Amino acid sequence: MIHTLLAIISNWVLEVITQMGYVGVFLLSALESMNIPIPSEVILPFSGFLVSQGVFGFWWVVLAGTVGNVVGSLCSYYIGYLVRGRRAMRRSERVQAEIARAHVWTDKYGDWAILISRMLPVVRTFISFPLGVIKVHSLWRFTWLTFAGAFVWSFVLAKIGFVLGENWHSLERYYRKFDYAVIALILLGLGWWVWDHYRRKQGRKEGTI
Repeated sequence: MIHTLLAIISNWVLEVITQMGYVGVFLLSALESMNIPIPSEVILPFSGFLVSQGVFGFWWVVLAGTVGNVVGSLCSYYIGYLVRGRRAMRRSERVQAEIARAHVWTDKYGDWAILISRMLPVVRTFISFPLGVIKVHSLWRFTWLTFAGAFVWSFVLAKIGFVLGENWHSLERYYRKFDYAVIALILLGLGWWVWDHYRRKQGRKEGTI
């Protein structure tokens, strides 16, 4: 069922790019960065293939993909920032404590974390929202780091699609395996967070007895 759904999404992506050109590349890249799991390993390699056929210009594809990623990431970041400002979250000591812990981590690794996250499948789709929740760095700094990472990502995938030509779709199955590995790591990380949160909560309860 999952493979069927992915095939439907992939075919839709190809249709959008074929019909809308650079605007389609931009819109799909923006949607992908707004927490909508549209596979960029289809968007950009296919666009790179169209470059090899003389349909697109390489740098226009890279620009459309990069700017789309930045716009989508800013939208996702802003939504996270709005969620952070909700009264319930501001009043929750637990949430504020988690945000403070996240700030310590981002102060230490923030720039590299943002930059590298833009080049990791799955992670790059969802990272902007939590960064908006914890309001990491200044907006301009976030934007430029996002632009740099998105540019590298767009350049590499479009170039691979250009080089592979009609075999561009062979890249998809390798990225799919990597996607599963990243998802597994994310689930492990969430599992650790839940366990750590539960352990701390139990420790506080025992301390009040």
